[in-house]
Amino acid sequence: MTAQLTALAISCTLKPSPADSSTDLLGSQILAALGEHGVTGESVRAVDHVISPGVEADMGGDDQWPTLREKVHAADILVFLTPTWMGQHSSVAQRVLERLDAELSETDDAGRPILFDKVAIAGIVGNEDGAHHIAAILFQSLNDIGYSVPAQGSVYWNGEAMQTVDYKDLAETPEKVAQATATAARNAAHLARRLKSDGYPAE
Repeated sequence: MTAQLTALAISCTLKPSPADSSTDLLGSQILAALGEHGVTGESVRAVDHVISPGVEADMGGDDQWPTLREKVHAADILVFLTPTWMGQHSSVAQRVLERLDAELSETDDAGRPILFDKVAIAGIVGNEDGAHHIAAILFQSLNDIGYSVPAQGSVYWNGEAMQTVDYKDLAETPEKVAQATATAARNAAHLARRLKSDGYPAE
């Protein structure tokens, strides 16, 4: 029987809902592509939640990260999405990465890091260069806490430098972006399905 897979897209746009977001748009396209491979998905906009600074699983008070963390743990595939600002990932993305740091100390019943056997891909948009640099940071960080990265697991769009056209303003999805989305989704679903049926050894 084919394993049923789920995906969580965390959009790290700086724009609270209901503002239009190029980051969210790319996330919805990636989730749709994953859906073609039997993956059901959900998207959350991190900036709509109170994510307290810190590196603990629960910082107390009005911290809403614990609820998002449950969704992270439940998903087989994490789609990590960020805009590009000054050549870097967003401050919201950095906050999410810092909260994910707590997963380094969490283990499953076999003594393995809790996020082993899960897959991560990245989506990056912006009107400036920096996508490869950001993907490198995201993948190193996510791999550190246990995620596996599939072949060609990033999707990005860079608009013309110093111009005002955003990804969400394009009349249609550029062919290369569509191809990258299809490849990342296909490879992520394949890898996640393999890991779910035959995960990494404990020793």
